[in-house]
Amino acid sequence: MHKATITLDPALRVGPVQRRTFGSFVEHLGRCVYTGIYEPGHPTADEDGFRRDVLELTRELGVSTVRYPGGNFVSGYRWEDGVGPRERRPVRRDLAWHVTETNEVGLDEFVRWARKAGVEPMMAVNLGTRGVLEALDVLEYANHPSGTSLSDQRIANGSPEPHGIRMWCLGNEMDGPWQVGHKTAREYGRLAAETARAMRMAQPDLELVACGSSHLSMPTFGAWEAAVLEETYEVVDYISLHAYYQEHDGDLASFLASAADMDAFIEAVVATADAVGARLRSPKRIQLSFDEWNVWYQSRWHDQGPPSDWPVAPRQLEDHYHAADAVVVGSLLISLLRHSDRVTAACQAQLVNVIAPIMTEPGGPAWRQTIFHPFAETARAATGQVLRTVPVSPSAATGRHGTVPLVDAVATHDAEHGRAAVFLVNRSTDTPATVEIDARALAPTGPARCRTLSDPDPYAANTAERPDRVAPRPNTEVHTEDGRVTVVVPPVSWSILELSTGG
Repeated sequence: MHKATITLDPALRVGPVQRRTFGSFVEHLGRCVYTGIYEPGHPTADEDGFRRDVLELTRELGVSTVRYPGGNFVSGYRWEDGVGPRERRPVRRDLAWHVTETNEVGLDEFVRWARKAGVEPMMAVNLGTRGVLEALDVLEYANHPSGTSLSDQRIANGSPEPHGIRMWCLGNEMDGPWQVGHKTAREYGRLAAETARAMRMAQPDLELVACGSSHLSMPTFGAWEAAVLEETYEVVDYISLHAYYQEHDGDLASFLASAADMDAFIEAVVATADAVGARLRSPKRIQLSFDEWNVWYQSRWHDQGPPSDWPVAPRQLEDHYHAADAVVVGSLLISLLRHSDRVTAACQAQLVNVIAPIMTEPGGPAWRQTIFHPFAETARAATGQVLRTVPVSPSAATGRHGTVPLVDAVATHDAEHGRAAVFLVNRSTDTPATVEIDARALAPTGPARCRTLSDPDPYAANTAERPDRVAPRPNTEVHTEDGRVTVVVPPVSWSILELSTGG
């Protein structure tokens, strides 16, 4: 048994909980759209062909924002293909994933789905094979009320009200050689700045996201952000970050410490962005949009390779997650929350079937993967202010991420509604932890309640036949006395501890 201590103080605030932290991502990739959110012949399909079971799980997940339509897909996408009568929509090859896109679902359908799901749409524009004019066109189609060619086309296509999309990504992963239309930092930065200025001429209140590095280990990391922001600093609001994690070669300890890499990534981008702002003598602060993150076993994708016969909506990137994956997802959410002063938007990639918390079978059930639970619980319970929480814990060396504390945590406090939540992980692979939480400054009014996600087998997974094998369960080893809470958490675990407070 190892021991850790945490002190909660409502005066030590990071910043408000950002609801956009709990965003997700729907890309035209694999079965995310087709037989994911959309399956007209499914028993639960509504009048628009959307699966009601997936809509219900999306609401339960607590998703706030959904990024669309890519991802790599957007760098070759013609948005016009996905609007108007379905029978007239062209069928195209998608070079990003080497599949055939039918365009049965496009912008209008996605916005209709988003409204049913109660989420904010976040749109990406193609700056890989297209540019300023096409970005202006899709903005006019989506957001202008009426009286112009493209807004009237939207109305004729069955969407009389403007879509009102506020947040727009200026391309996707343009630093990546795998990207259709890959560019250098200066080439992309100039195009992104031109596009941003033009879009703001049409609608000044947009929130615009410039592409940052595709991941921390990109050879151009840092230099890319600096060059792009030197071009775009005054015309964008966000720089993006993308990161995926997986267990390598049976090194579970390093995998459980993945959030240390996310912390370093965020802090390096903040430092770079602020250095550019200082050189430009700008009072503005660029925010961070971590608009792709998750556990993704990319080695499986690379081993398999893309399909050779251009199929429609094949099974691609369908990782089946286990208990340890859920613990890592919970720890990545801890990292995002503790940086909520600068990370003010994030999207877990993706929502359904493709490296996703929700899985479906065509014509069959939908169920929650293990990673569904820490996301849903955190989205539900994290309200008010994020508190600066620094656990005092034993540390352990890892092969990939250096020495890390075995217990990691973050807390939120909602004084208005009298509640607090502590989200914590035990990264040890074999030893329980006793965690002592000093909550006296929050004036708790009753006993703490704790739920823990763990399994004797860290590789246990949920399936259609056993959809609830891995889920948070009540933790009975929690005790509250005189404002102090003690809880015992097992190895390889994620926990949520909730308190009623006096203010």
